[in-house]
Amino acid sequence: MPAHESSPASRTYDAVIVGGGHNGLVAAAYLARAGRSVLVLERLDHTGGAAVSTRPFAGVDARLSRYSYLVSLLPKKIVRDLGLEFRVRTRDVSSYTPVERDGHPTGLLVGGGERRTREAFERLTGGEREYAAWQRFYAMTGEVAQRVFPTLTEPLPSREELRRRVDDEDAWRTLFEEPIGVAIEDRFRDDLVRGVVLTDALIGTFADAHDTSLKQNRCFLYHVIGGGTGAWDVPVGGMGALTDALATAARQAGADIVTGHEAVRIDTDGRTAEVTYRTADGEGVATARHVLVNASPRELADLTGDTPPTPAEGAQLKVNMLLKRLPRLRDSSVDPREAFAGTFHIAEGYDQLAAAHAQAAAGELPAVPPSEIYCHSLTDPTILGPDLVAQGFQTLTLFGLHTPARLFERDNDAVRDELLKSTLAQLDAHLAEPIADCLATDAEGRPCIEAKTPLDLDRDLRLPGGNIFHRELAWPYAQEGTGRWGVETSHANVLLCGAGAVRGGGAGEGGVVD
Repeated sequence: MPAHESSPASRTYDAVIVGGGHNGLVAAAYLARAGRSVLVLERLDHTGGAAVSTRPFAGVDARLSRYSYLVSLLPKKIVRDLGLEFRVRTRDVSSYTPVERDGHPTGLLVGGGERRTREAFERLTGGEREYAAWQRFYAMTGEVAQRVFPTLTEPLPSREELRRRVDDEDAWRTLFEEPIGVAIEDRFRDDLVRGVVLTDALIGTFADAHDTSLKQNRCFLYHVIGGGTGAWDVPVGGMGALTDALATAARQAGADIVTGHEAVRIDTDGRTAEVTYRTADGEGVATARHVLVNASPRELADLTGDTPPTPAEGAQLKVNMLLKRLPRLRDSSVDPREAFAGTFHIAEGYDQLAAAHAQAAAGELPAVPPSEIYCHSLTDPTILGPDLVAQGFQTLTLFGLHTPARLFERDNDAVRDELLKSTLAQLDAHLAEPIADCLATDAEGRPCIEAKTPLDLDRDLRLPGGNIFHRELAWPYAQEGTGRWGVETSHANVLLCGAGAVRGGGAGEGGVVD
């Protein structure tokens, strides 16, 4: 959304917020509603950061969530408090995972009711055991979600306080102490089922199931606690509908929001700070009691001149597509409108994920790159123009795993093309027609498909190393140096309010946490 103001209305504010992403806009709205004078400085020509809706294909009326794309960690309290005109829709199907067994195409459809899901498990695995294990496992994570999610808008609990709140030693050990691979292998036998469970631990996180750092556990935790249920919902109107609503709420409360204003330096004595910013017309300075940095820890260090943090690294391929029609599946027992309605897992068997990680860790592109696809237009057709809806057009968002930024450093464009080709080949293996035959074309006759590597995300959005969480995710409890809320920095009046704050990183993939 363009800024209403072309330049700051004042030189002095109670708070200056560097960056107009979703977390910065939430902070601006709350502070302005509390009577504080607020200035938001946004480098780009629009607010929203990675949570934006754009029309990436020339002459095509399709408004895609270009970067982040689902909502899970947005507390309903924020929507209520700020009076946001914003809604989400629940996906009827949780996931579909195609696979070939005994030479025949089949798959696992999760959703459509308890009976249907149970029968899908039985057809795939030949018995009742895996579904019973699935129910027990996610009943456990559901209980944890109900206890942990409310803490995200409270001061950081200590580790022991959170452990007491969870009040389940088996769950605590499974999620907080042992590599998640231990629980997956203990509880499930089927390779495909194991892989589906593991994927939530790997979104944007380059790790093996048994990584002793437990970064995969932290990723898994944030993916299963959202909303107290773990459900991931589709934002009506795309992610930009959320950030547009937040910007409107902040402005209506009195915040000044200016785009095309890049903060380049923060000088502070701990009581008063000066933020130097650059525009097309020159430099300016805004003075404030507090500065909130809605950017990565790397950008914070650049602004303050402090020692930079350990370099971060992203590990995903993001692909946006517009289709003339959904492709037919080799597994003819499943309607494509159901298969693509939830998360469509590709090459994400447990052993496949392990092999892909090992190859990438060795410096090679995975021979069988894992990924997953979401068709948001099935749940929210409002992101497409009426003519496209009438013609049966659909959007696809693909998120590839185990592709760390280091793999693209030799030649980003060439490696992106190579990876995109092999990733789509894995999708084609489960289709009755090539995905290329289903792609729409833009006004200039080009296929409607775009791909973003971690290096592209660093260049476009300044995500450090393309890491969607800005750094490795942190546990949602206090540790040495985290402070009361996890937003504190070495400067008393400079706070971090982006994904790099403790508990902030879950927003990188599409959820939102203030």
